[in-house]
Parts: sequence; structure tokens; C-alpha cells
Amino acid sequence: MPKKFQTFTIDEFGVKNYNSLFLLIITVVVLYAIIAVLAIPLHQVESATSISNIKTYKDAFWTLQMSASTIGFGDFYPVTLEGRIIVAAMFYIGVGMVGFVGAQFVNKFVGFSDTNVKNRELRKQNAEILEHNKVLERKIDLLVDKIEAITDRAAK
Repeated sequence: MPKKFQTFTIDEFGVKNYNSLFLLIITVVVLYAIIAVLAIPLHQVESATSISNIKTYKDAFWTLQMSASTIGFGDFYPVTLEGRIIVAAMFYIGVGMVGFVGAQFVNKFVGFSDTNVKNRELRKQNAEILEHNKVLERKIDLLVDKIEAITDRAAK
């Protein structure tokens, strides 16, 4: 599978590094799927009342898209309690998902502050230090053995 379409890679520390492009595509697809599904009940409850300005599925879809993006132009808005609940739910879902997409975008271009990279570097340095400490410990053990052997011979 091309690397572009892999969900994640695993680095030398066993840490999963998720593919930002893949996450972006999945998030946008899921967001629009949720909008498409929630537009159905929004259209049904809003078109049932004469004072509503959401008369078509496209109007309901647009309303949910604007609420998910937090723009909310106000050209279409719910007037029923059920419609307001659906739009409010879409607002909270959208804030989370659009925020996630924005965070992925910023992370891709401002990745220098990525603590995961720093943590991996520190883990690598710690592994090297621990290995060096083991080598030093073996050398110290050999020195202690030699000193004990010399002191044993001197005591005899």
C-alpha cells in the first residue's frame, strides 16, 4: 500500500505515528456523513412548521454545515425545539471535528513544537545512556573483582 494511504507507521520505539492526510480525509468524510444524516430529521421537523425558513433538504444541509463550521450565517435557522437541538448537537460535533482538522493542519506546518518528536529523542538518549551505564557497571564489577583478588592475595 502506498505510504500516502497508510493509516499509521510504527517507529523504532513502537509508537504509532498517524498519517495526517489520512486522518484529515477520514474526519472530513465522517463530518459530512453526520451532516448528511442529521439533515434528514432537521428537514422533517423544520418543514413541518409554517414559520420555518428551512424548507428543503439542501437548506437543512447548509444550516448544519454552517453550524459545524461555527460560521452560522443566519440565513437559515431552526425555529422548533427539535431543530435547535439537532443544530446545537451539530455545532458541538463540528467544533470538535473542525478543531481536530485545524490542529492536524497546524501540526503539519508547525511540527517543530511536536512533543512526540522530543519525547522519542529523549527515549533514544535514555536508551543510549542506560546501555552505557550497563557497560560501565560491568567494568566496575570487573575492577571490584580484581581489587578483591589483589586484597585477598595481599592478606594471605
